[in-house]
Amino acid sequence: MRTAIARPLTTLGGVLLIVGALLPWATFVLNDGPYPDKATLEFFDAPFGLTSFRLYLEILGLAVLVFTYVPLRDRARVLKAVGWGSLGIAVVNTLFIAGDGGGFGAVTMADGAPAFGGIVGVLGGLAVVYGANQLPRTTLTVVKPKLPWWAEWLILIVAFAALVLLITETLTAGGHSGVSDPYIGPLFLSYLSAAGGLMGVLWAFGITKWISDMSERHRLFSIAVLVVCALAVPFTSVGNDYWMTITANIGVYAATAIGLNIVVGLAGLLDLGYVAFMGIGAFVAANLSGAIASEFGIRLPFILALIASGVVAGIFGAVVGSPTLRVRGDYLAIVTLAFGEIFVRTAQNNIGGLTGGSNAIPNIPQLSLFGTEFSDSLTIGSLQLPAGILYYLLTVLLVAAVMLVFANLKNSRIGRAWIAIREDEDVARAMGVKTGKLKILAFMTGATLAGVAGAVFAHKLATASYDSFQFNQSVTLLASVILGGMGTIPGAVLGASLLFVLPEELRQFQDYRLMFFGLALVFIMRFRPQGLVADRHRRAELAGEDETGESLDDTAIKTPVAVGAKEAGA
Repeated sequence: MRTAIARPLTTLGGVLLIVGALLPWATFVLNDGPYPDKATLEFFDAPFGLTSFRLYLEILGLAVLVFTYVPLRDRARVLKAVGWGSLGIAVVNTLFIAGDGGGFGAVTMADGAPAFGGIVGVLGGLAVVYGANQLPRTTLTVVKPKLPWWAEWLILIVAFAALVLLITETLTAGGHSGVSDPYIGPLFLSYLSAAGGLMGVLWAFGITKWISDMSERHRLFSIAVLVVCALAVPFTSVGNDYWMTITANIGVYAATAIGLNIVVGLAGLLDLGYVAFMGIGAFVAANLSGAIASEFGIRLPFILALIASGVVAGIFGAVVGSPTLRVRGDYLAIVTLAFGEIFVRTAQNNIGGLTGGSNAIPNIPQLSLFGTEFSDSLTIGSLQLPAGILYYLLTVLLVAAVMLVFANLKNSRIGRAWIAIREDEDVARAMGVKTGKLKILAFMTGATLAGVAGAVFAHKLATASYDSFQFNQSVTLLASVILGGMGTIPGAVLGASLLFVLPEELRQFQDYRLMFFGLALVFIMRFRPQGLVADRHRRAELAGEDETGESLDDTAIKTPVAVGAKEAGA
C-alpha cells in the first residue's frame, strides 16, 4: 500500500515544483526592494525566464519526474535528496518573503493579487519527501569499476575541479559580500540547498564513495591536485579582495582544526582550550617579528619565527598533556578549559611583558616576497590579481602541509595507537600500547600545528591580541571538527569552512543569524552525528552503518542466512 502511493505522490510533487517555479512568489514589493529573480508579481513579466532560486526549483522538479519513472536501484535515496533540496529552497524563500515585512499576505494574496509560488513549492517538496519515504529502502549502491591508473587520475582531476567550481559558485551566490545585496542570505541558502540535493543524488548513486575510495588509493596525487585547484581559486569568481581575506582566514582556521583533529578525532581527548596554542604561536611570532611593541626587539626571518612558534607551542602542549596521565573525560576537559582561560588572563594582563595586554602587539611587519608585501595586490603582465593573494597562497601551502602530516600520522603505527586509545584506553593499555606517552605526543603534535598556524595568523592580521583567542574560538574549532567528521581531513576542512563562511553569508539575517546557525548545527548533529564526512569507525559507532550505508544489524542478520544458503547448496 505504501509503495503504491509513492509514485503518485512524487509525480504530484514534481509537477507542483515545476508549477511553483513558474508562478510569482511575492504579491508586492518588500521593504528592501523587489524580490530577486523577478519573483514579485509587479515585475513578473517573463514566467519562463527563470534564473536563481526559481531555476533551481524548476530543474529539481524535472529531476523528480525523471527519477520517478526511469529504472533506478536506489530510487528512495535519490528522490529524498532531490525532495529535501527543493523543500529547502521553497521554505527559505517563502519564510524570508513573509518575514521581511510582507507577512502571510505577501506569499498568498494581497488586495486581490495572488502569488502562490512559494506555497505551491513547499507543498511540492513535502509531497516528494513523503512519497520517497514510502519507497522500500535498499542498500547503498557501491560503484567499483576497475580502471587503469591514468583513467583514475583523470577522473580525480575532473572531480576536484568540479568541486572547487561548486564551492566558488556557492560562496558568490547572490553577491560577493553581505552588504552588496539585501537578499544575499536567502539566495545563498537556496544555492546551498540545490547543491546539497545534487551531492545527495551523487551519494545515492555511489559516485561520492567511489571517488573517495579512488582518492584514498592515490592519496599523494589527490593532495597535489587539490593544492593546484586551490591555487587556481583566485582566477575564479571569488578572485577579489573581499574573498581573498575570507578564504585566507578560513585556511588558517582549517589548518588549526586539522591539528585539533589529531587530539580529538584520533586520540579522543577533549580539548576546550586548543585555541590557546594558536595564540602562543601568534605571540611568539609577534615578538620575533621586529614589531616596535615587541619585548625582544629582534627580527628573525619568517621561517625561523614560524619554527620557533611551533616549537614553543608544542612544549606547552606537552605540559598541558601531562595531566592526561591522571585524568580523562570530563576532568580532562576542565583541565584544558582552565589552561585556555589562564592563557587569556595572562595575555590580558601582559604578565611578563610578552603580549602587550589590552594594547596587544600592533604593527607586525608584513611578510614580503621579492619586495612585494603579501597584503598588496599582484600584477603579472596584464593580469591584476587581488590584494592579499599571497597570504591566500601561503595558507593553501600551510593547509597542504598539515594535511600531509595528518594523513601520514593517521596511517602510521602511532595513528593506529591513538585510535585504539580513543576506542578504549584500558584495552589499549592491556594490549601493550603506551597510552601515557602517546597522549602527550598527541597534545604536543596538535599544539605544534596550531602554533605554526598562529604565526601565519599574526602576520596576516599585523597584530597579535588576546581577543582573537577567546574560549568561543576554541568551541568553534571543536564544533568544526565534530561537524565535519572526527578523524578525517576533508571533514576538518569542510567544518572550518562552513563555520566561518555561514555567519558571513547570513549577515542578512542580522540578529537571527546566530540562531539559524545554531539550529543548523543541532539538526546536523541529530540526523548525522558521525559528521558530514565520516570515517568508517565513526560511521559504525555513531550511525550503526557500514561503509555502504547499510545497517550493521541488517548485515549481521543477512550474513548467517547467506552462509546457510551457501552450505545448503553445497
